[in-house]
Amino acid sequence: MQSTSTLKRHADLVDRMANTLGVDLEEKMMAGQMRPGVLSDAVLACTGCANPEACGHWLAAQGAVVEQGPDYCRNGDLFALLKAGKQA
Repeated sequence: MQSTSTLKRHADLVDRMANTLGVDLEEKMMAGQMRPGVLSDAVLACTGCANPEACGHWLAAQGAVVEQGPDYCRNGDLFALLKAGKQA
């Protein structure tokens, strides 16, 4: 089981990545575009990343909304679905 601090850190990375990609996770949940549990699954997927520091640096380097995240993002497919207006 992941520690609370690890889960919080990765929840923050998921939220920051979504925002950087122009995806409002709260809006997607409220609109019913995300099924229950998808967000927690995304955070758990993020905890499996071998190098979250690189993600943090990548996010910090972005000055505006970008079209695509880094190739190593474990939630890239999820964010692409949500950006396209599809159900996740």
